[in-house]
Amino acid sequence: MRTSLENYNIQKRLISITIALFLIKIIAWYLTNSVAILTDALEYTINVISGLVGLYSLYLSSLPRDQNHPYGHGKVEFLSAAVEGTLMIVSSFLIMYEAINNLKHPHQISKLDYGIYLVAITAFINYAVGFYAVKKGTQNNSLALIATGKHMQSDTYATIGIIIGLVLIFLLKYTWIDSVVAFGFALIIIVSGYKILRSSIAGIMDEADDDLLDKVIALFQRSRRENWVDLHNLRIIKYGGTLHLDCHLTVPWYLNVHEAHREIDELSKLVKDNFGESIELFVHTDGCLDFSCAICTKQDCPVRKHEFVKKVDWTVHNVSSNNKHRVAPIND
Repeated sequence: MRTSLENYNIQKRLISITIALFLIKIIAWYLTNSVAILTDALEYTINVISGLVGLYSLYLSSLPRDQNHPYGHGKVEFLSAAVEGTLMIVSSFLIMYEAINNLKHPHQISKLDYGIYLVAITAFINYAVGFYAVKKGTQNNSLALIATGKHMQSDTYATIGIIIGLVLIFLLKYTWIDSVVAFGFALIIIVSGYKILRSSIAGIMDEADDDLLDKVIALFQRSRRENWVDLHNLRIIKYGGTLHLDCHLTVPWYLNVHEAHREIDELSKLVKDNFGESIELFVHTDGCLDFSCAICTKQDCPVRKHEFVKKVDWTVHNVSSNNKHRVAPIND
């Protein structure tokens, strides 16, 4: 809850900054009559719209669970990112249209020096704010903040290209450069929009996050305890800033309920110590079976039936599978 509220407050500040930068871009276009600056400003309206959508999604994701949403409202952040990615792609085609139209019907550009100064200011602020948004979004597992931050950073790269184009126009007096820069700007936005849209669809479809799985499983592998005989069927689902992790943990069959629960508590503490309070852990315990002896490293087990053969290293491939691990069959 605290993380969701922090994300919401950050998004509010981002919107205020975005509106201020949009106004500066409009002023720059009014002074110069540059189609490249105009398309930059038009594209930035997407930042304002998506920022408002993102703010609303973060507000919803910060709400507590209810009867209709037992896992919370965090999935709405994926919809927010999908809207932003889609708007970015649509705006890119509009920018391309304006660039081609300007090549056919060129117009006079003026006061480029003022335009260059103003656009450069927006680029610097934009990148700094975008970097901050991505950093906080990564820390808080917020796709909405990450999407906003990456969008702002991609704007900066494109704006740098616009500045270079404006400088060339100012020095060489070739107005056609204005349209070429605008067209290149649109291509950059399409790529960035596609990546954001792809990430949001992956989240909606609960696609596995291999990088996150690698980190979690590597942590379990390094810290495994003697009574953690086996681990399998591990899955992670993202709900906005909250991660839901569930798995099956095999423990010695003779542990009583309290003893088995202590093993789960140790696993849960390990996760929270390394990934924060944003992870909810659900663990199903299985009692070990005869074939588990071959992979069990527990010393002085009072009920061991077979010799230890080898330790199974936990990896994304074998822990994600819903099968208990075993080595070659043992001949009784």
